[in-house]
Amino acid sequence: MTSNSRLSAPNILTLLRILAIPVVVLILLPPAGREISFARSVTAFSLFVVATITDLFDGYIARRYHMVTTLGKLLDPLADKLLVCAAMMMLIPPGRVAAWMAVIVVAREIGVTALRGVASTEGVIIAASKLGKAKTLLLNIGVAALILHYPILGIPVHGVGMVFLSAGIVLTAWSGLDYFFRFVGEIFKR
Repeated sequence: MTSNSRLSAPNILTLLRILAIPVVVLILLPPAGREISFARSVTAFSLFVVATITDLFDGYIARRYHMVTTLGKLLDPLADKLLVCAAMMMLIPPGRVAAWMAVIVVAREIGVTALRGVASTEGVIIAASKLGKAKTLLLNIGVAALILHYPILGIPVHGVGMVFLSAGIVLTAWSGLDYFFRFVGEIFKR
């Protein structure tokens, strides 16, 4: 396949990740007035983790085999943001995630996406930073643990998830500010 192929293996993995989002949402939809069961939590956790792992493979395959496409550059980060944000939103009603935490993550993702869009119209590329990648890792681990929620082998999975999510929230705000200041710096260089 060439880099012009829209249905390259990396793009298919990204599309599968996007298709997993409504399934995760439906699994996490709590029955009226009841907690999400252990079985549903494990199922949603498993699907979330598999979807998250596809992100590693699609990027590796795209770079390794020169299959990077414009569509992939657009859909890959969008899929990551949608997966984490959708899962966080579904964890608010059962009380697994505080609404303010989800708001910070969603606001940062919208803000950074908007900044990147404005920057690209100005011919400025703001590359992903190590802060942003660390933020993504912490949020993915935190959200996955909060989806699982129930103690496993005596490990307070919810508590572990909150530690990772809290660290991810700090990096979310920090990396959002970093993008903003890098954007301003690039604009004033011109």
